[in-house]
Amino acid sequence: MDNQKKNNQFQATMAITKASLSSIFRSPSAVVFSLLFPLIFIVVFGFIGGGGISVDVGLDKKSDTTNAIIQALKGENSGVRLNTTDSQEDMMTNLKKGSLDAIINVQQIADKTGKYKVMVQLSSASPKNGQVFNSMLQGLVNRINFSDNNIPDLKVQMDRPQIIEGRAYKSIDFILPGQLGFSLLASGVFGTAFVFLSLRQTLVLKRFFATPIKRSGIVIGEAISRTLFALAGSVVIILIGKFAFGFTLINGMVTFINMLILCTLGLIIFMGFGFVVSGLAKNESSVPPLANLITMPQFLLSGTFFSISNFPGWLQPVCKVLPLTYLNDALRKVAFEGQNLWEVHTQIFIILAWGIGVYALAIKVFKWE
Repeated sequence: MDNQKKNNQFQATMAITKASLSSIFRSPSAVVFSLLFPLIFIVVFGFIGGGGISVDVGLDKKSDTTNAIIQALKGENSGVRLNTTDSQEDMMTNLKKGSLDAIINVQQIADKTGKYKVMVQLSSASPKNGQVFNSMLQGLVNRINFSDNNIPDLKVQMDRPQIIEGRAYKSIDFILPGQLGFSLLASGVFGTAFVFLSLRQTLVLKRFFATPIKRSGIVIGEAISRTLFALAGSVVIILIGKFAFGFTLINGMVTFINMLILCTLGLIIFMGFGFVVSGLAKNESSVPPLANLITMPQFLLSGTFFSISNFPGWLQPVCKVLPLTYLNDALRKVAFEGQNLWEVHTQIFIILAWGIGVYALAIKVFKWE
């Protein structure tokens, strides 16, 4: 008898899953937010190609920092973002993968007071920006050496740049994980909020209560349908990125599966925000403002379209609190750097911590009727 009840509950849950999945595919907004918008952004940024005008340069930990070269590079109008905080190992790793364009080391020449030697490491993963920085640096050195009435004075000696072999970090390698996060957040928040508010207002949930199905079965059925839909969209986005624009899946199928696992985790957490919105919303017109309060800051501040390093220092701590920031970061590390799920455990734990808090709130505010 118990087995029959369990089978009936399972069949009812699967029936709800099937009906919900069918309704999702009939919803234009679900298709637009989960698939069409991310694909449009991927196509646009894919054709734009890589390379911005800013140059990211690491300052070698052994470098002298009091000389005119470094002081000039620290200037606001230098066009250089000077990284002085990362460890030497992290800077070399970032140089090899192209997210850092160069590493500079300026040393005072022994027994020659006031004279310096400049050593630069560039990366084959970022040849364009590396050459831009090298030319910029050569011009700066020339200005210093000929600063006194055009009388040559070799104050600064510049060595030939050392080229470090690396793997090109293309714009699609940054953009595509961000668009996956965009899709999952939009689907989890807007999709869940609208669906459960509609089911409550049309008394569908109340009718469900007249059946033997448990409340958990209703939620699980809806969750399964949304997960399947979102994962299908994620597969399409990744495959188009891979075969149309050369998106990097460094370990092939293993990377692909790890990305889908992260997508599943992210969607489940973002659905919690949707439950909160559906519990707080009084009617359908109040859903978009509440949902946008949750999604818009994350779309803009979580590294979806551009790196959070572009934001001013006072704003970056806010960026580093948002759950989408950690999902985007984990997806990029898995896809391009080949890290496994344990190596991105910090990001996963922070996402899970958000999930615990969000679902605790959802339980308090969620309404069945």
